[in-house]
Amino acid sequence: MAVDRPILLTAGEPAGIGPELCVQIAAEGLQHDCVVIGDPDVLAQRAAVIGSPVAIRSVSAEDTGAPVDGELRVIPFRFPEKPVCGELNTENASTLLAGLRFAAEACLRGEFRALVTAPLQKSIINDAGIPFSGHTEFLAEVTGADKPVMLLVADELRVALATTHLPLRDVPDAITASLLRCVLSVLHADLKRRFRLDDPVIAVCGLNPHAGEGGHLGTEEQDVITPVLDELRESGMRLRGPMPADTLFTPAGGQKDAVLAMYHDQGLPVLKYAGFGNAVNVTLGLPIIRTSVDHGTALDIAGKGEADPGSLRTALDLAASLS
Repeated sequence: MAVDRPILLTAGEPAGIGPELCVQIAAEGLQHDCVVIGDPDVLAQRAAVIGSPVAIRSVSAEDTGAPVDGELRVIPFRFPEKPVCGELNTENASTLLAGLRFAAEACLRGEFRALVTAPLQKSIINDAGIPFSGHTEFLAEVTGADKPVMLLVADELRVALATTHLPLRDVPDAITASLLRCVLSVLHADLKRRFRLDDPVIAVCGLNPHAGEGGHLGTEEQDVITPVLDELRESGMRLRGPMPADTLFTPAGGQKDAVLAMYHDQGLPVLKYAGFGNAVNVTLGLPIIRTSVDHGTALDIAGKGEADPGSLRTALDLAASLS
């Protein structure tokens, strides 16, 4: 992708903090050329509510124009119902996804260099009758990616997930040899391709406490995880583990370029504790670059001017670096 093309930024759930985060980073001075996908009226209204002097300018994908200080360029996707801060509305769900699909397809065509997403409210999209498990899965479907991998980044700490948005009772059955081979292959390839690490070291968590304690606390490590790691080591990957998660993240866990956690709440609490507000979600395995904030829609503070744009700013920085 040409680096002179803008980064696309989706404004996210209009009842949440996404629109004001976009306004805030524009008011502070955009460090990267970016264009927002969203409703210009919502962005202008949110700027007025939080007292921001940012001007909103509607543009087309074919002619985004040049960036201007104090201005936010917006490719319009107008909502059928006027959004209200903190109040979710199922009538706006399809427009949200239409904007996200447009953004992904535009990046896929090479018209924009990367995609950065503000948070969506998964529940309201599902309540509208549209099956939706998250940005990661949706973008994989739109771009034709076989296996997306969720990676969270906070400074030098990188945590990928073998499984993402699953009920905890479903996780053990989902940890299969084929899944682990695929996830580790994507993680290893994108650490080299996107993060420019020549020979990355990946530390792999066990599924069970104490990594199964030799089979006394579960056998997934012996039956599934260890054989896959041994197999991939033979192919040249530098893999450590499976290790107990309560040790792996400590200094005693040793050097690593990334961690593979088996499930969502095994790895992400550690990362968010280490870097909340400045952590970034990266989707690996896509043919486009996609980063996102590490937080949700924060409906309770939407429109109050209290939202911290740190994670969105960092997501833009990382998208620019990766592209």
